[in-house]
Amino acid sequence: MNNRASVKKNSGFTLIELVIVVVILGFLAVTAIPKFIDLTEQAKKANIEGMAGGFATAISLARSEWEARGRPQVNNFNSVDYDGTTLILTTENTSTTPSIRPGYVTGLTDGAGLGTGFDAANCVEIWQSILQQPPTITGSLTTLNTGDSIRYFASESGDVANSTCHYYLKESLPRDTSGNYTDPSSSTSVGNSFTYQPATSAVTVYVNTN
Repeated sequence: MNNRASVKKNSGFTLIELVIVVVILGFLAVTAIPKFIDLTEQAKKANIEGMAGGFATAISLARSEWEARGRPQVNNFNSVDYDGTTLILTTENTSTTPSIRPGYVTGLTDGAGLGTGFDAANCVEIWQSILQQPPTITGSLTTLNTGDSIRYFASESGDVANSTCHYYLKESLPRDTSGNYTDPSSSTSVGNSFTYQPATSAVTVYVNTN
């Protein structure tokens, strides 16, 4: 009896099978990519909303601490020791529109009367002073584009009672042809952001999808 060794014939994919695989992958990509993009936008929205909520709570806690301590002052400025940090708070002014209510955080050394004494540097100070382990932030567009670890951008607009801090999620800002983030110019129609108005303590969220 002759023993014949069995020979297995190896064969690859046929052209038709490869085409079918490519088509299937194409369908999956068309279906998955929009969902992925949507999830990314939802994450950006949740990020800014979460930060705004925590920020508003911290502002209220600082004012509550000031009230509980009997509205203390330092160098004739409303001030409070908030978790070891001395904060300057707004000075009441009923002659403005809207009226400036007392006791809301304006920074570390100035800004109590808002107006020219309140700028983007104050907005950064507020962010870094009232939040627990705050995400990195800058008020400089140059630093925003050169610092990979920066997460937020701050700017300021308005005059006196309308002085407003704008906090933008870096990843949501538009870029120019060179890939650099562009200046949002304190616009609420660019990127995902929230604003803080010290005169009234109002915190408002703005979500824009590209």
